[in-house]
Amino acid sequence: MNGEGLTFGIYPMSVAGTPVGLAVGPQDDYGAIQSALQELRGKSKMLLPRNYLIYTGPEAESRTIEVADRYLHSGLLGDLVIGCLQEPDIDMHLWLAFVRKVIHRYGASLASLQITNEPNLSFMEGSKPYAQQALVEGVVAAKKEAVRVCPHVKIGFGSVPDGPMALPDFWESLAKLGGKPFVDSVDFVGHNFYVDVFEEPLDIAEIPASVERTLRHLRETNLKALGIPASIPIRVTENGWPTGKNPFVRLERTYEHQAAVLETVIRTIYKLRLELHITHYELFGLRDADSSKDDLFHQFGIMRDDYTLKPAYDTFKQLIFELGSDASERQ
Repeated sequence: MNGEGLTFGIYPMSVAGTPVGLAVGPQDDYGAIQSALQELRGKSKMLLPRNYLIYTGPEAESRTIEVADRYLHSGLLGDLVIGCLQEPDIDMHLWLAFVRKVIHRYGASLASLQITNEPNLSFMEGSKPYAQQALVEGVVAAKKEAVRVCPHVKIGFGSVPDGPMALPDFWESLAKLGGKPFVDSVDFVGHNFYVDVFEEPLDIAEIPASVERTLRHLRETNLKALGIPASIPIRVTENGWPTGKNPFVRLERTYEHQAAVLETVIRTIYKLRLELHITHYELFGLRDADSSKDDLFHQFGIMRDDYTLKPAYDTFKQLIFELGSDASERQ
């Protein structure tokens, strides 16, 4: 484990998922993205792009590969996620062939490959009856292929905290399905969580305890039930705090408070990194989907949709400089 600093990452694109579809806006500017990432990482720090592919079946596979090729040619492959949302069922043979194809085609440019993003979220991947099987078999197949052709690529899977929207008994069910071959194939467990975003607002002083409860529950309860040892790291793979209006309580979410919350969350994770074996923090995300829309799903960025800065951009840049791992360190 890297005991010196966190490995930072960021979702560099603009489209954001919502419970009812996608939040979209002005097109992504790849030149502006590269400039922003370079400024954030500076000359010596690591900042991994985190991007997503969604497997929806063989008919759309060529379009999915086109998206991945665009990320590759733009230098935006680092930590890659393959989500699985085929309707109404999945051909497991074709799914695993796609996983292997991604490793063969992009492995040299990847630091890690995450199989599924939110498989225990009831209205996303978790709503699919095949989700756990796709997760388990996908991880095992990915690890075998990575060991064979690109052993530097770490293999993991994603998750969200327990709660009203999470699947009950997910971890126990996954343990029964996976067993030792699955556990032995896992290099990390990704966790997506958003403090003070979808619930009642918290005072800034309450945020550290909320972060710690979330991560401690994952390590000490969920991963223990799955049989994942403490030697396997946790990665915070999605975390952020949007501006705009909270649609549930209609409170204004200011740019200044975004910066304060993100700093509090990241410093708390940094303090917990050794005890709970947390190696990565990856922010969602770089820019707003559409800054003209004041709902939170369109304003997750630390930049506006025209790539002008919010205060949180400089805050994140300083935290990378202060708490981040060096670019020369092997992850």
